[in-house]
Order: sequence, then C-alpha cells, then structure tokens
Amino acid sequence: MPLVILGISAFYHDSAAVLLIDGEIIAAAQEERFTRIKHDSSFPQNAVNYVLQEAGLTYADITSVAFYDKPLLKFERLLETYHAFAPKGLLSFVTAIPLWLKDKLFIKGALKKRFSIDGKSPALLFPEHHLSHTASAYYPSPYQEAAILTVDGVGEWATTTICHGRGKEIRILMEQHFPHSVGLLYAAFTYYLGFKINEGEYKVMGLASYGNPESTEVSNFKEKIKADLVDIRTDGSILLNMKYFEFATELKMTNNKRWAALLSVNKREPDEELNQQHINLALAIQQVTEEIMISLARTAKRLTNSDNVVMAGGVALNCVANSRIQDEGIFKNIWIQPAAGDAGGALGAAYAAHHIYHDQEKINSSVDLMKGAYLGPGYDDKSILNTIKKHGALYEHYPDFTELATTVSELIADGKVIGWFQGRMEFGPRALGNRSILGDARNPLMQSIINRKIKFREDFRPFAPCVLEEDTHLYFKMNAPSPYMLFVKQVNDNLLKPHPPNYWELDMYTRLAYSRSTIPAVTHVDYSARVQTVNKHINPKLWQLLSAFKTLTGDGLLVNTSFNVKDEPIVCTPEDAYQDFLKTGLDVLVLGNYLLKK
Repeated sequence: MPLVILGISAFYHDSAAVLLIDGEIIAAAQEERFTRIKHDSSFPQNAVNYVLQEAGLTYADITSVAFYDKPLLKFERLLETYHAFAPKGLLSFVTAIPLWLKDKLFIKGALKKRFSIDGKSPALLFPEHHLSHTASAYYPSPYQEAAILTVDGVGEWATTTICHGRGKEIRILMEQHFPHSVGLLYAAFTYYLGFKINEGEYKVMGLASYGNPESTEVSNFKEKIKADLVDIRTDGSILLNMKYFEFATELKMTNNKRWAALLSVNKREPDEELNQQHINLALAIQQVTEEIMISLARTAKRLTNSDNVVMAGGVALNCVANSRIQDEGIFKNIWIQPAAGDAGGALGAAYAAHHIYHDQEKINSSVDLMKGAYLGPGYDDKSILNTIKKHGALYEHYPDFTELATTVSELIADGKVIGWFQGRMEFGPRALGNRSILGDARNPLMQSIINRKIKFREDFRPFAPCVLEEDTHLYFKMNAPSPYMLFVKQVNDNLLKPHPPNYWELDMYTRLAYSRSTIPAVTHVDYSARVQTVNKHINPKLWQLLSAFKTLTGDGLLVNTSFNVKDEPIVCTPEDAYQDFLKTGLDVLVLGNYLLKK
C-alpha cells in the first residue's frame, strides 16, 4: 500500500494543503486561490479537496494527516505570555480566547471528526511549527546533508532554529524563543511604516532600496535600533527590548510614543505619503536584518561544518538578505524553499510525517523535488474553451505552440502587456511563469504601466525579470540558477546608464522615473534585480516564449509579475484570469493555446 500523507496548515495565515505519496509531492495549493480571500486562514477544505482529486484519492486512502504545528503548545505560550505581562493585555487576551476556543485549541478532535470513516481515522500528527519549516527546507532539497536555518515570526515558542540534516535525520542545534524574534522585529517596522503585517514586508524590502546607503540618517537609525531596540549577539541570536514592543500582549506591534521619541519619526499611517525618512528607516532595518541573518548563517556553518544550507520561514522570503548570505560565500550551496512561509508549513508537516514518523529514507536527488513549484491546479483546453464560450469572447486558437510563442513575443515587443496562464498553478507567493503578467523589460514605461493600469498598486514596487537560464550571465552578476525568484543580483555594468552626480539626493519618484539600464523595467533604483532563471526542462513553455522573444529582439528576458491585482490572490482558474483581463489594463490574455485581445 502506498504511503499517503496529507499536510495541512491553517488558522493563522496562508492556509494550505499538500499531498505526498511515497515521498513524492503530488499536489499543493493555498486556500486563498480557491476562496479568493488573500492570505485566507480558514481550514483549507478547498485545497484538501483539490490535492486528493489531483491524485484520484479519497479520505479512505489517507495514511496520515499532519498538521503544521502543536496547538496546545502554542496555547500554552499564549497563556504564559499574558500571565507574565498581566494585567496588561487584557483586551488582546479577551479577543484571542474565543478564536482559540472556536477553531484552534480543539483541532485534533476536529481533524479526527473530519477525516473519520466508519469510526476509523488516519494517524493524526502534529510536528512543531519550526520542525515543519525545517522539514520543508531540507527534505525536498537536492542535498543528502545540510545546515538548516529557519527564521520567522513565531511558532509555538521557537522563532529561529538551526538544525543539521543528514539522510532522513534532523538534529536541532540551536533555538531562539519568543518574544525575541527577527521576524517580529521586521514586522514591527512594517507596521510602523504603515504597511500590513504578513504582507507589507515585501514593500519594506522594496522601499529599502530607495534609501541612500551613504546617508548619515541611515547610520543613525541603525545605531539607535541596535542600541535601544535589539541586542544582536555574535552568534545571530537577539534580545528585543520589550518596553518598545507591544505584540506580546496588545493588538499592535509597537509602543508608538517610545518609537517616535527614539527615532524622531512618527508612525506612518497607511494612506500617508512616503518621505525620505520612511525610506531610510526601511533601509536601516533591512541592513540590520541582513546583519543578523549573516551571523546566523555563520553560526550554522560553525555548528555543522556543512557545504550546504537550506532555509525556510517567512524571513527566508527576504531575497536581499538571502543574496547577502550567498555573496558572503559562507556555504558552497544554498537552497530556499519557494513556499517558505506558513503555506509551506503544510508541506513540511507532511515531509516530517513521512521521514520521521513513518521512518522513510530521504530521496537522493541531484535536483530539488519541488517540480518548479508547479503543484497546483491545471486546466485542459476543454475547460479553457468552456470559459471563453461562456462569456462569448472572441479568441484565436493556436494548435502549434511555437506559432503562439512567436505571436505573443511580437505583441510584447510592440508594447503589449500579456496575461499568461499555462499549466499548473504555482505553490507559494511567487508567480513563476504559469500565472504571470509578462511585459517587455526594455520598455522604460513598463513598470509604471503595470503598477498603475494593471496591478493598481504603489509606483515604487519593483518587478522581476524572468530570463533564459543559459543567458543569465549576459544580464546579471550571478553564477547560480535562481528558479524561485529568491535572490537579488546586480545588473551587469555594460548594461547600465550613467546616473547624475546627485542621484541619491533626488526624491524616490524622480529616481524611479530615471532610465537606469537597457532593461529599465526590471532594474531597480539600486541597480539590482530579483531574478528568475527559466530552465528548458522545468518550464518548457515559458522557456520557448523567451527563446522566441530572443529570436525577435536579441534579448531572452521579460518582466514577470504575478497575475493578480492589489489585495487579490494570484489567479487560479481560467475564469479568474478572464475576470482580471476584463477589469485591468491587460492588452492580451493567453489561456493555454487560446489568445484573446481587448
């Protein structure tokens, strides 16, 4: 009988379900893609139904169900924290308890009831939160031995772990406990800068690049952060000064009065204009975070003496910090779980069940086991055509994909923006060429067009390039693949345009409007780019489109951003894609081999 394991994450943010059969990932998806509620935290029933359907299985076929953390241990931390700070935090306590009593505390009984058939239920397993992150980083990686670094906000008690994986075994070497957390430190700055926690961290990272690295203000901010907010030890462990933080007991992250007095910057409200102080503060916390992550990586190296490191947890989505670790040369090889956040916890829970509870050996593979992260629903031509006909839309059908790729590359070169819907949906926060919006990276107006007319989001948000893997060196200073868009690299010098002497003194939007390179739509203001390398065998259709564009223009790269609009999840179905096509400034929609124009 095959070993069928269902992994689940739920009730915090980014609920998801994953199915493993004999250690192979069959399917994985976030609940938000089905409900259309961004970061949906509800029980992932739609995702569970999908992953079982993808495998042609039912509840009766499940060997084990693995939930991504230990609710009782997390509840213990909640009670101990409120007790330690009592009577402070009463309002937060009263708000939190009903949610725990309704969904979180009795999850074992709820799972048993949900998955029982004729009074029998599969084994119910509850690996700790950081073990789920650790397993998601190590077991699908291409290494049989590696240091494992997981960094996030908080699980039950752990906020950072360093482990060592060898074969099927994982050994914990070091843990940092709540409330001292790199993820919560970064989240506090996200909140103070007026962005939404668990979503706005990307914005802070993007905003940081507009800061002047030579600025006295940035240096002063960093000094104050390290002197008063966080004590950083040489091994990368930290101590937060909790008189400045209120997340332990309150419904907000920071003591705003004390932060304002310390930093001489008031908390920014979400609708307030960004100024240079906000930008420099973002750069300061980004640099402090990078310093902590590099120290943690060095400690992981010292403790394991491994050539390899794998990473997961929400902070592992900070691609600038990832690149600093890579560029420091601490490890020969680095691999990061593309679904590094809580959605990936479902994957890690399933892997922990497979390798630890069921005592199965790690698969020995020279490539990672994530299948490019293309693990979600796919739709055949019949489903796509039904959607098109339901709306009475005009379309062109291209039985020959080579002809379609040529046509689309010509449209992109002509300045058109394409909604690109192919194959199985990506698992994790990044669109990697199957649910993407594509444009011409050479067009200096493309970033503004996509942000304003299609995504309806802030102008300062950067876009990533997808590039033929074999041509990466022609554009970027990098010597390793980046299939999951988790590393930032500098654009090659020969592509750069000289900037004015006062470049760093110009306001952010003036710098943004300046054409910095021959690929301006993907060259950020600090001359970097978050690169996705496209492999011919992992995503043959995107590779073929890039090749057609290269044949036409000489350049094998495009703008690639997720197919969604602000405050909406990435599209899942042909219907989702068609609705976004109607309500945005997209010029062309490609659904499989069907092409629709406005």
